Amino acid sequence: MADAKPVTVPEGATGVLVLASGDVLWGRGFGAEGEAVGEVCFHTAMTGYQEIMTDPSFAGQIINFTFPHIGNVGANPEDLEAEDPHALGMIVRQDVTEPSNFRSVERLDAWMRKHDRVGLSGIDTRALTRKIRLEGAPNGVIAHHADGRFDIPLLLDMARKWPGLEGMDLAITVSVETHYGWEGGVWRLGFGYGPEGAEDGRPHVVAIDYGAKRNIFRNLVKAGAKVTVLPATATYEQVMSFNPDGIFLSNGPGDPAATGEYAVPVIRRLLDTGKPLFGICLGHQLLGIAVGASTSKMHQGHRGANHPVKRLSDGLVEITSMNHGFAVESATLPANARETHVSLFDGSNCGFELTDRPAFSVQYHPEASPGPQDSFYLFERFVGMMA
Repeated sequence: MADAKPVTVPEGATGVLVLASGDVLWGRGFGAEGEAVGEVCFHTAMTGYQEIMTDPSFAGQIINFTFPHIGNVGANPEDLEAEDPHALGMIVRQDVTEPSNFRSVERLDAWMRKHDRVGLSGIDTRALTRKIRLEGAPNGVIAHHADGRFDIPLLLDMARKWPGLEGMDLAITVSVETHYGWEGGVWRLGFGYGPEGAEDGRPHVVAIDYGAKRNIFRNLVKAGAKVTVLPATATYEQVMSFNPDGIFLSNGPGDPAATGEYAVPVIRRLLDTGKPLFGICLGHQLLGIAVGASTSKMHQGHRGANHPVKRLSDGLVEITSMNHGFAVESATLPANARETHVSLFDGSNCGFELTDRPAFSVQYHPEASPGPQDSFYLFERFVGMMA
């Protein structure tokens, strides 16, 4: 393994990315000062950086944005998928500029500083993306110090000692602590997140939160359901005590096999009830494990808002949003699991349904509005199954 290159801090450098390989990338820090260690991945979306940073599925990761202009629309309190950011930090090409958007409340760097998240600009993000594509997602440390003083050997040691996401259960660290009823529908310009109407007569969904994005719950409400959210560690008895019409398995971070140690036995019992079940992302992977399939760590993962997915029932191509570093192995799906969607990038599994029970799941994020409404039918299908 290569050692860190001799430390010569370039003039004006106030930030650095140190990879476990020994590569040292200098830049300009913004946001909070300090260090963060995690997996370095890249994301290809052109918009939505605030939603991406607050997506709990990014816990344990540092995001390299391929789009060069990040921060140009500022930050606001509405474009959040969780109350606080879960991504550890961000890497961008251009310096964060003054925001130019009527919805902006503050600059991105101020928002990052407020939430104790490190940013790094001035990096050749195309070269870093190419390195990740060729070599896989590396462990690394992102650091920002205004005085330009860095202990590179210490940062390198941090990167090399970080254990990586395989075998790591992060869902339990980002899930809610207790149950609550979800309120509010999808966002509308000038109105915010208003209600979708009375809950009387709506089918009741119990959503198990492994690190859920808020917009999933909003879309379930938009499709006609009312939602109660439970923690990732909810037992079968706790789920059934709410007398649900259907069960939803949310997205989330970490290794599905690790989270599955406590989640999969619950999901198997829920499948036996015959109630409709719908999973997204980590929920898709957990459902796969529950029916006997295997999951594996991907070389670089899928993260972006422009991923084409083929629907096998009719050949239609959906433009999807994705954020996952693990995948269900198609070849391990049991006979009663029919593959429904595949990635047109690499052929990996992106969805399946059971032939003997009302359960289905997808790997991508239909709530993230790529397309922009290509995949909303999945929420309507789930609510229709309950009705």
